[in-house]
Amino acid sequence: MSDLILPGDPPIALCLRRSAAARRISLRVSQLDGRVTLTLPKALRQAEALAFAQEKEPWIRKHLAARGQDVPVEIGAELMIGGQMYRVQSGAGRKIVLTDGVVQVPGPLAQAGVRLGAHLREQARIQLTESADFYAARLGRGYSRLALRDTRSRWGSCSSDGRLMFSWRLILAPPTVLNYVAAHEVAHLAEMNHSPAFWHRVQTLFGDYGAARSWLQHSGRDLHRFRFP
Repeated sequence: MSDLILPGDPPIALCLRRSAAARRISLRVSQLDGRVTLTLPKALRQAEALAFAQEKEPWIRKHLAARGQDVPVEIGAELMIGGQMYRVQSGAGRKIVLTDGVVQVPGPLAQAGVRLGAHLREQARIQLTESADFYAARLGRGYSRLALRDTRSRWGSCSSDGRLMFSWRLILAPPTVLNYVAAHEVAHLAEMNHSPAFWHRVQTLFGDYGAARSWLQHSGRDLHRFRFP
């Protein structure tokens, strides 16, 4: 990987990826993190890759604009928590408090994002553990371990030996969405596939999952726009 800068207002960072299998230049704009990647044949010069990006600049900027800007989580920022928007404010005492559309974060102002991120990860662990335990008991099967990560390609996973993994960013989504993902992964303890039998398990455990699944498909990527220091 190497980088180039596409001039303009604002400049755009380009990630260059060389591939022995590539026969031509391809372009991708990630809707998760806004990364613009150019994949090119190994022998192609960087100048040709930059020229290609300049030709496609309107297309790149259109897709970046559709994605929206990243949101640094700091005092004054607006952040989604549990599917609701909260404004981050400085708080007193020792505890982080959510009330009336405001999340109050005590401590040094410069550390607000760090403290809030740690708090949300802990809340995600608590809520996802409770949800996974509930659905596992309903299914009648136990899991071996539960871990949280900041994954980009999936909201959760279940391994063949019963290990569950979830994106901690699910704490930002509506609670029904978090519970749906927990039920989805617990269902894999019985069905390690996405067959009709699997979806029947999800339906049995969670109920009608259509709205929660649709929310993730249409709005889930926005959860990755919030940037914690």
